[in-house]
Amino acid sequence: MNITADAVKQLRERTGAGMMECKKALVETSGDLDAAAELMRKQGLAKADKKAARVAAEGVIVIGKSADAHAASMVEINCETDFVAREHDFRGFAHAVAARALAVRPDSLDALLATKVAETAAETIEERRRTLVAKIGENITVRRFVVLSSPGHLGAYVHGTRIGALVVLQGGDAALAHDLAMHVAASNPRHRSPADVPPDVIAKEREILTEQAQSEGKPPQIVAKMVEGRLRKALGEITLTGQPFVKDPDVTIEKLLKGAKAEVVAFERFEVGAGIEKKQDDFVAEVMAQVKGATPAKGSVRH
Repeated sequence: MNITADAVKQLRERTGAGMMECKKALVETSGDLDAAAELMRKQGLAKADKKAARVAAEGVIVIGKSADAHAASMVEINCETDFVAREHDFRGFAHAVAARALAVRPDSLDALLATKVAETAAETIEERRRTLVAKIGENITVRRFVVLSSPGHLGAYVHGTRIGALVVLQGGDAALAHDLAMHVAASNPRHRSPADVPPDVIAKEREILTEQAQSEGKPPQIVAKMVEGRLRKALGEITLTGQPFVKDPDVTIEKLLKGAKAEVVAFERFEVGAGIEKKQDDFVAEVMAQVKGATPAKGSVRH
């Protein structure tokens, strides 16, 4: 049968699919636009399922902030290539997910995926994801999200689109909260303070340090002192309060917070592809280099 160019155009606008796919669907449904759109949707779901096993380690980190700046969401949306990570529809989807996470504040990833992609939309985030997979041709996943809120200050920082950080700050000011979020993005602390490090982690580190010190042939009493000193240093490297501030390495975060009469209540850091088995570039070093390049005078905090 004869399929008009206008019918193909209308179906493309509805589905976002290519011209030939639209024409084929219209032929199969005898020119019925609604039936063609439904057919393409079903085909898209099948394509999405086929691509689900493919590794998606590229993507973006997006932060959504509330109008009053007291709440924020952060999401990681993955794809297979950095080319798609820059694609307009993919970016739009990621921002939509961040906005809905902030608005709905679901208690699980499954609940987020079941949420409508927009307040007035008919389709869910999961349905939009599958449609996008069919259109773009790559596996796309909503990997993780977090929503934090604070009655005080909430710092948010995204380095490009690859690393994001949120910091809930009690006391201090908005500028300090932002600088702390930048620090978390650059230095990647694993815990807030030494008191938050799990006992089994400390025990394992002490065991390793003891073996190292004993191999140096020192007396037992010296070994004990060496181990505790090295343990304090190791804990300082993995805890936020023990790390040197990236904008002034002579000052630890603990001292910075004391000077501002502030406390970090919570923080979160996402890095694209972290933990996924695919070679990653050193984005942490890139963030630190950028931060240090804009370092203000010693002892000052940028406002």
